[in-house]
Amino acid sequence: MTEDEAKAWLLETRGVSRETFDKLDALRHLVLAESLQQNLISAASADLMWARHIVDSAQLIPLAGANKGPWLDLGTGAGFPGLVVAILESRPVILVESRRKRVEFLKSVAETLDLKNVIMHGGRLEQLSDRPASVISARAFAPLSKLLEAAFRYSRNGTVWVLPKGRSAREELETITHSWQGVFHVEQSITDTDAAIIVARDVKRKRAR
Repeated sequence: MTEDEAKAWLLETRGVSRETFDKLDALRHLVLAESLQQNLISAASADLMWARHIVDSAQLIPLAGANKGPWLDLGTGAGFPGLVVAILESRPVILVESRRKRVEFLKSVAETLDLKNVIMHGGRLEQLSDRPASVISARAFAPLSKLLEAAFRYSRNGTVWVLPKGRSAREELETITHSWQGVFHVEQSITDTDAAIIVARDVKRKRAR
């Protein structure tokens, strides 16, 4: 996906308003500026922000379906997908990030863009109090088995997991079949032909036999 195609997808396919588009552009500028101070994104993706980071995050929203409750984003890092979701959706978005400088950056962006729906958890996931989430996302947070183990207590019946992965998505799914059950499927990423997204519902631990 080119940068022009990414912008067109947001404006035409997703019907993003000009005001919201401008907020996404402001996020892009803030990330690029902060990347001069800390390693937020790879240098190779700096000129491909719309496709590689913004649309790559925004494509998760339709995969979440009709769930409109809290969205829990694990290891938010530079703000993807959590801040993009917070700009595009009015729902509460809980950002989990343990690295101090990135926490400070995420807080400043939420304040600058007036994202009142952002809830910042600056610390490790296990320190976050139990609060059921309607959607759980994680981009490069941990292998699937460890991710499910760490975040399962924040899920409930109906929670949707949207988990961007590389070309190893199906292989990762195979590694959890002995421990977890639920409705799992793999969606092709619209931004990268080598990437995929694991989408899961009704995730539960399998009972030991």
